[in-house]
Amino acid sequence: MSTGRPFTGMSLDRATTERKDPAQVLALLEDPMTRAVLAGTDGVLINDGATPSLVRAQLVTRPPEDAILLGLDPETGQALFAIDLDTIPDTVRASVTDGAQVIALRDAGALLPHPEAGLAAYVMALLNWHRRHRFCANCGAGTEIEEAGYSRHCPRCGATHFPRTDPVVIMTVEHDGRLLLGRRAGWPGARYSVLAGFVSPGESAEEAVVREVREESGIVARDPKFVASQPWPFPASLMLGFEAESDGGEPAVGDGELEEVHWFSLDDVRRAQSGEDADLRLPPPVSIARFLIDRWVARTTRRA
Repeated sequence: MSTGRPFTGMSLDRATTERKDPAQVLALLEDPMTRAVLAGTDGVLINDGATPSLVRAQLVTRPPEDAILLGLDPETGQALFAIDLDTIPDTVRASVTDGAQVIALRDAGALLPHPEAGLAAYVMALLNWHRRHRFCANCGAGTEIEEAGYSRHCPRCGATHFPRTDPVVIMTVEHDGRLLLGRRAGWPGARYSVLAGFVSPGESAEEAVVREVREESGIVARDPKFVASQPWPFPASLMLGFEAESDGGEPAVGDGELEEVHWFSLDDVRRAQSGEDADLRLPPPVSIARFLIDRWVARTTRRA
C-alpha cells in the first residue's frame, strides 16, 4: 500500500538538460539498458507479485516512435521512457504484456508502492496530454514531439505547446467542531467529500477557496491556509489542499454541482472512517480529499 499522499513521490531526474539535445536522446534510446513504462487509455501495465510494480520493458523498436523520455534514475543514470500501449501492434503488445495486467490509474494509486504510484501518475498525465494535442490549437496542423515529449511543435505556424496542468482548490471548512461535506449527483449513495473547484483566470488559490465554498454551499469561508498538493491526472489537474474556517450558517446547494451539502460532527466523520456509519461514506484513501478529512479528524480530536 502507498504511504503519504498518493500519486506523489516520483523519484526520477526529469532530464531537463538531456531532453533538449536530440543526440543525447537518441543515445538513450539506443542504450540497451534503457527501459520503458507502458500505459494505455485503460491504465498502466503492472507486474503481478508480492510487491506490485510498473512493468519496465525493453524498447520494442529502436528507436520507437513517439517514445517519451520520463527521466533518469538518479543513482544508476538508466533512462526510462513511456510508450503508449494503444499504439503498439497487437503482436508486439502480446509479448510485452505477457504475465502482466493493465490496471486503472485510480486502482494503481492504491495498490502500488508510493514512488511507483507517483511514477504512474506522471506517465498517464504525459500520455493523456499527447493524445489530446496531436493537432495545433492555433492552425489545426499536425504537431510533432519535441524535447523528448515535454512539448509539441507545429511545423506550419511555429507554435510550441506544453503540457497543461489545471489548478483545483479542495478544502476542509470547519465551524464549531463540524466539517462541511457535500455529495455530487451521480455519486454512490451516502458518499460525501470536501468541496472543490477549479481556479478561475485572474484569481488566487485563496480567493478560489472562498468563492467555491460560497457558490456550492452558501457558506462564507475565511482564513484559508494551504496544506498540501497532489497531482490528479484525471485528466490533468493539480489539487491544492486548503483548510478554512467559517462562522457557520445553514448550508444550501447553490450552483447545481452538489446534490446535498451538510455539516457533519466529529463523531459522524470518525464513524465513517471506520465504516460504521452507513449514512456517510468518505472518499477512498487514494484521494487528497481523504487526506484532508483524516487530517481534520486528527487535529480536531487533539483539541477535544
